[in-house]
Amino acid sequence: MAKPKSGAKKPTPAAKAGAKPAAKKDNAARLDLIRNASKKVATAATKVVKAVAEGAKGKVAAAKKAVAEKVEKAPAAAKKAAAKAAPPAPTTPPAKAGKTAPAAKTAPAAPPGKKGAGKAGGKAPSVVPAGPPVEKPRPRATKLPPVGEPLTKREMEQLLTAGEGRGVTGEGSLKGRLVLSGEMPHLVVVGRDKRELTFLLQGPDQEVLPAYVDHKVSVSGLIKKTTNHSGVVEVRKYSAKKPEVEEVAPAPSDSEPKLRYLSPGEVSMAVAAGMGAGIKGFASIRGNLEMMGEDFVLVVSNGGTRQQVSFAIEGKAAVKSLRKHVGQTLQVTGVVDKTSGWGGRITAETVEPRPSEARSVSRDEMELVHIEGEVPTSVDVKLNHGLTVRLQEQPGATWAIEPTLAKRVGLREANFEQGAAGGPATREFFFTPRNPGNFEVEFFLAKAFTPGVVERSFKISVTVKP
Repeated sequence: MAKPKSGAKKPTPAAKAGAKPAAKKDNAARLDLIRNASKKVATAATKVVKAVAEGAKGKVAAAKKAVAEKVEKAPAAAKKAAAKAAPPAPTTPPAKAGKTAPAAKTAPAAPPGKKGAGKAGGKAPSVVPAGPPVEKPRPRATKLPPVGEPLTKREMEQLLTAGEGRGVTGEGSLKGRLVLSGEMPHLVVVGRDKRELTFLLQGPDQEVLPAYVDHKVSVSGLIKKTTNHSGVVEVRKYSAKKPEVEEVAPAPSDSEPKLRYLSPGEVSMAVAAGMGAGIKGFASIRGNLEMMGEDFVLVVSNGGTRQQVSFAIEGKAAVKSLRKHVGQTLQVTGVVDKTSGWGGRITAETVEPRPSEARSVSRDEMELVHIEGEVPTSVDVKLNHGLTVRLQEQPGATWAIEPTLAKRVGLREANFEQGAAGGPATREFFFTPRNPGNFEVEFFLAKAFTPGVVERSFKISVTVKP
């Protein structure tokens, strides 16, 4: 055998011992790189799941591609890092060192440290946009339900009544004004009691109907009243009419304001003393018919006292045949105008006689004391018996006494009597005293509609005996 040359050097134990630590470092670097690569893969996979949840399909594909590239580059990066970490052996020739130098320089292009992972992991959230907004379900606009049962007359009344009819369903038709609410067509229908109801219009024509905003629209189909004030219409047929622009002529300046019906409370104020001055409207009132000269007067309350309320009757159609009803009770319907607290005028349209009320006190079997004319005197009257005073009236004025005194002396009637053959009219006061004592009864000749204006007066002394 040929012996080795004495000039050849054998590897010393020290060189072998130095190679083992280098190999350990190389293995540790490879393990770190593999761990970092696995972390990158896990991070990228998590982001892929998030992208799928958000609905970004295109970004999911890009993320998958990025994961594949990272997985492929991980071993190469590990090898390059190991080569960089291992110190060059003293026995390595210069030619080999020159080959590995470019590889060591290109290694930082894809460093396996945390910074590279941060950049790779930071791209997915910054690019992936938020998903599209979830749209609210719109009412059905293409399909129509099968034809249902037609609405009955009773159901239609409930459908058009505000506050009632919830749950009523059936085939029918509605008319109203088309409006838009939340970009959806609605039909505003004027129901019973002039209250408005709103119905959502659905069906294949739902996209066409908004063109007829503020038109008069008639629809027919399946009507459902979902609440007491609104509902839904599945439109099978519809017709729209453009609202006509009416040219309103200017009202003449001298025209009277539109009259209205007086409420029961206003009628009560119109016939009450000292109240309701200025009330004007259409009403029906009842009273006793009297004459003041050639004018007819309807006395509605407190007759014969200084709180008498009376209305002069106007209107040729109603006044023609009133003379034969003087002294009777009439129901007059027309325009009431109360100019003061004590009366006014009424333009009568209809006049209807009513039976006179029975007298509250019968004069039969009663001792009566009678006074005729304006004679200041003293009279004696028995308790619960009668006293009559007859006075001649004048046109535009009437005789009356104070209301409080009328209660104390017991005034029962103040009857108007038309003179025979055109003679002067008279008024008879009938008293039935209920309390014994002496009373000064004063009579006033005052204006009919202004009892505060007195022309003259006189007194009589009444002694009521038990």
